[in-house]
Amino acid sequence: MNSRIKTSYAFEDVLLTPQYSNIKSRSEIILGQNLIRDNLRVEFPVISSPMDTVTESKMIKTMAGFGGIGIAHRYCSIEDQCKMISIESMPKNYNAGAAVGVTGDYLERSQALLHAGFNILCIDVAHGHHDLTGTALDRLRRSLGDDVHIMAGNVATPEGLRYLADRGANTIRVGIGGGSICSTRIQTGHGIPTLQSVVDCFPIAESLGVDIVADGGIQNSGDIVKALAAGASLVMLGSLLSGTDDTPGNLIQQSTGAFKEYRGMASAKAQREWRGKVGSREGVVSLVPYKGTTQGILEDLEAGIRSGLSYSGSRTLCELSAKASFILQTPAGQKESNTHVYSKGLRSE
Repeated sequence: MNSRIKTSYAFEDVLLTPQYSNIKSRSEIILGQNLIRDNLRVEFPVISSPMDTVTESKMIKTMAGFGGIGIAHRYCSIEDQCKMISIESMPKNYNAGAAVGVTGDYLERSQALLHAGFNILCIDVAHGHHDLTGTALDRLRRSLGDDVHIMAGNVATPEGLRYLADRGANTIRVGIGGGSICSTRIQTGHGIPTLQSVVDCFPIAESLGVDIVADGGIQNSGDIVKALAAGASLVMLGSLLSGTDDTPGNLIQQSTGAFKEYRGMASAKAQREWRGKVGSREGVVSLVPYKGTTQGILEDLEAGIRSGLSYSGSRTLCELSAKASFILQTPAGQKESNTHVYSKGLRSE
């Protein structure tokens, strides 16, 4: 094998080894944690993605009420984005984030968003290991000080994570090209499976005192558990939360049922609508079946995460990442891991 080519593993390639557990009830498991750099308390390790078909006011409120974080998308005016939070309707001790870019009005936007009641800023770009991102981080830190929690990304390598951490990012989104409606890897040939990126970045993040947000490629609660076990403190979700009652957009009725639109922000349609022109084509537009309440989805994910920690005998997320042991599974193992029903030998009377 050419030494320039390395093997990388995705969520579906691995499993966690079951371990001894004395956990008698999933209620013993604590999913809350204090993030490292500014001691921000997060009770549920899930963040909703800053996409215009995922996170606006309703999603922000629901995520805060569940103990997670909603990130208001930035594909609108400053005024409209600020309106996505209502302090009066938010739960006590809430966390709510808002996305900004790295050009144009990001400094003015950031100041307005913090004044409106958001307590987390998310520098939201596809390729975070970039001079523009570093410059924006430097400017924001000089202008806003060290007390503002800044999430930045996305990066896929330890070098990228270090670049953002050295410039003052508190939490760093790790994962490039893994989103379900992202076509970056197809269009550009670049990317690393998100699980591998988390594994590679975790030692550097730990040494620098920053937290990882695993972003992209997560399809179920099992993948969330794997990401947390690999070293992520939080996961960001788009497709798993898409199509719920709290996502923006109206229901689209078809003969096969009710649907909602879910689109990548680098899709041609999204770009035309929010900036009037099309640059890259690194996203697609899709219709997803209506899934019901966001609360119900979050409850299902929480149950799966709690069960996942119990199989590793871990009561906290720190215990999980410290104790976790991964194995590789073969294609036959992957097939066995999925639900399967055999009909051989069965006969209808």
